Amino acid sequence: MHEPANFSEIEQIPESVYVMHEKCEKYFPMHVHSKGQLSFVEGGLAYVRVPDRIFVIPPRHYFWIPAGLEHDLTVGHHATHLRSLFFYTHDDSKHEFYNKIGIYPINELLVQMIKFSEGWDGQVTADDERFIFLKAIKNLLPKISTHLLSVAFPSTDNKRMLEILDYIESNLAEPLSIDNVASKFGLSDRSLSRFFQSTLKISFKQYVILLRMAKAFELIARNEYSLEEIAYLTGYQSLSSFSNTFRQFTNFRPSDLTAFDQ
Repeated sequence: MHEPANFSEIEQIPESVYVMHEKCEKYFPMHVHSKGQLSFVEGGLAYVRVPDRIFVIPPRHYFWIPAGLEHDLTVGHHATHLRSLFFYTHDDSKHEFYNKIGIYPINELLVQMIKFSEGWDGQVTADDERFIFLKAIKNLLPKISTHLLSVAFPSTDNKRMLEILDYIESNLAEPLSIDNVASKFGLSDRSLSRFFQSTLKISFKQYVILLRMAKAFELIARNEYSLEEIAYLTGYQSLSSFSNTFRQFTNFRPSDLTAFDQ
């Protein structure tokens, strides 16, 4: 397991807050740390992989990773900054929020509070007046993080399934019924359905919708296509159908993301 270059610095003072603002790298390999991590990817989206799932962090969202959870991080090409705060854990038991991974909509207050800490890179300890401000951010999180976004993919090392998933990803604009995908790989629809359930613990239909939502997040973040074009590129025949499905999964409409200006 590789570690980020500044991993040892984050760990040096357990009771501190470690502040990190940096130009986005594309990939941070699997690692683990003993502090809770609050991160906001500015101007784009990201993917966080844990041992059994891959989480999509769309624009206008932040993520929390509890202490001790092994993960990697892939930052999208259009993102500009990764802004992270790594928090002490001695009070994590006071709220369940701090002990589970989560992706949440970010509001303007939290955006500005995180950005206010830019330039504070490194350790901030309890005897530093800035510590009170950072502590306030941590205390605020459970109060403002009431809507958990659950766009997460199951992961697998099964080579046969990975071939099928690659095919689905490459053909998202097509109808992609279970019949035509099963036929492509010499399977019956029943066999493919069982394969998804046994390997990924999710149905074929659920997986396709999740992948389409993740692709929609990516296309919205690129800011190169209209919503009508994004609907078509993700396999929907109308903007209304796309928008309704998007809202079912996220509790907001795709137009809400395009209107957000960071």
